[in-house]
Amino acid sequence: MDASTDGDRGTAENAPGDEADPRHLSRKTVLRAAVAAGVALPVAMMGVPALARTVGANGGPLELTPACDDGDDPTPPQTEGPYFKPNSPRRTSLVDAGTQGTRLTVTGYVFGLACLPLGNVLLDFWQADVNGVYDNTGYRFRGHQFTNPDGTFSLTTIVPGLYPGRTRHIHVKLQAPGRPVLTTQLYFPGEPRNNTDTIFDPRLLMEVRTVGNAREAKFDFVLNVPQSSTTRPTSTTTTPSSPGGGTWAVGTNYAIGATVTYNGVGYVCLQGHLAQPGWEPPNVPALWRAE
Repeated sequence: MDASTDGDRGTAENAPGDEADPRHLSRKTVLRAAVAAGVALPVAMMGVPALARTVGANGGPLELTPACDDGDDPTPPQTEGPYFKPNSPRRTSLVDAGTQGTRLTVTGYVFGLACLPLGNVLLDFWQADVNGVYDNTGYRFRGHQFTNPDGTFSLTTIVPGLYPGRTRHIHVKLQAPGRPVLTTQLYFPGEPRNNTDTIFDPRLLMEVRTVGNAREAKFDFVLNVPQSSTTRPTSTTTTPSSPGGGTWAVGTNYAIGATVTYNGVGYVCLQGHLAQPGWEPPNVPALWRAE
């Protein structure tokens, strides 16, 4: 039955400085309003340098900014709901030639607290199909991927359908190497049910536009990962090692069901991945389960 309200009862607390006070609008609120209206804002009006996706005069990206927290970062968490399943396949596209629904491409960056991109971040997406139904027996509209070294990600899917009690949304879990899991949801602007959904959070609205018969969306995540202004993206170059004293080793490709030991504890692999520094089994419950 998909009459469930996705288990999403209760509301997310506002971050400090994010109250609905017309005298205090966050930079993100102003930027989103400007994007919706097609207005270009000068850098001086923003109060800080532009975000990393801004294109420079020569067509290339500008230098990364030293700070991005304007009072509503990092990205707020939201409830997981009842339909999450581990062991999703690794893929960036959740559709095939026969998939019904309006095609949707979601792109963006994953940043740390200094607005520098984070590479090798695990993103696990799941959502309803065009009829508002979740696949709880297989893995339709479920998949995980990792950010590129420059912090970018891209997901090809469809606009999810509606079911009672919720507005349109996409679920996602994110985990940087060696850091806690962030579970949250992404929303669509202009949806009538945004006003009645009890956990809808405008801070999680994607920027969405229609392109032909498809839609394109953008959203940048900010994880609670400390950074300095000189922090660089995580390198993908690794040297095999097992610092914990066991069979787990950096640089090894692990498949679902593979078993390792680390610090005397046995673990089973939940999702296929290339082991990275900081992804030791105790640090990444999304990838490993203690036996």
